[in-house]
Amino acid sequence: MFKVGDTAVYPAHGVAVVKDIENKMISGKKMQFYILKILDNGMTVMVPKDNAESVGLRQIIAKEKVPKVMRILKDKTRNRAYDHLTWNRRYREYMEKIKTGSVYEIAEVLRDLFLLRTDKDLSFGEKRMLETARNLLVKELSLAKKVEETKMEAEIRQIFEN
Repeated sequence: MFKVGDTAVYPAHGVAVVKDIENKMISGKKMQFYILKILDNGMTVMVPKDNAESVGLRQIIAKEKVPKVMRILKDKTRNRAYDHLTWNRRYREYMEKIKTGSVYEIAEVLRDLFLLRTDKDLSFGEKRMLETARNLLVKELSLAKKVEETKMEAEIRQIFEN
């Protein structure tokens, strides 16, 4: 699936580089692991090669799919199903979406939190989640489009300023 040097998206952690593929003996069984370095924070993660798909490890989205993400961000009709929930319940719902690793779900979280922010104050956790969603999207979309992160961040910021 991946080889050393590939970039991959590891759900809830973001974009990573496959630094190595190692063999390890676990409970007497030989297993292969992807050794990932998360670009955002430098953290190293080991993912069993056999479990890569089930944990959501995936390729960066194709450049052709970026416009769909941008359409999600531009759609000002946020999911109001979460509006009646308490902030901590809303937080859990949004965190589940982020954990899927789907760039589309992350875009929905970012959009919904940005729009919610215009109606009410976000909790500390929601503010952090907004930043997390923004960072995850900026990193992946800038790699997909092969542009600087600052340019991608400005493009996203402009969507919410209009």
